[in-house]
Amino acid sequence: MEAIRMRIQKFSRPAVILMATVVAIITSIVAANAAQTFTTPNSAFISYSLAAGTNSAAITPVTNRAVLVMGCNTNTTPGVGQVSLLHFPSAFIQWVGLESTNGAAITQGFSNTAGHHIVFIDFDHLVDIQVASADTIRIHNGATETRAGNVTLIW
Repeated sequence: MEAIRMRIQKFSRPAVILMATVVAIITSIVAANAAQTFTTPNSAFISYSLAAGTNSAAITPVTNRAVLVMGCNTNTTPGVGQVSLLHFPSAFIQWVGLESTNGAAITQGFSNTAGHHIVFIDFDHLVDIQVASADTIRIHNGATETRAGNVTLIW
């Protein structure tokens, strides 16, 4: 400590002021570049109650952005499934995620064909999210009774 104090005393006052100014400027530059921007995510919430063998209305995900799609069936055979999805306008929908329980597995693919399976969202793997067109998805109830739940999209 004594050695540091003696070295500082050897510097002239203008040199010490100059060094302090340089340190302050560098600190300001680093702090200005370290600012981070936070954005509030957008979301869409869709509730469904579908009779046996029916589909929901088409759902259009945003384009050219990653969309988290989470769905859950809340009656009869509860379950939950999720995918990260990318919608390429007028071309196809691409996804990767996790199927619902009872044999949960990774689901992945891309398609523009109506009815193509994306992810199961019930325990029995009868309610799923499907491709509805190159630009839309839908919820499909393949069970023999009414199923209800919800789907959330976050981007």
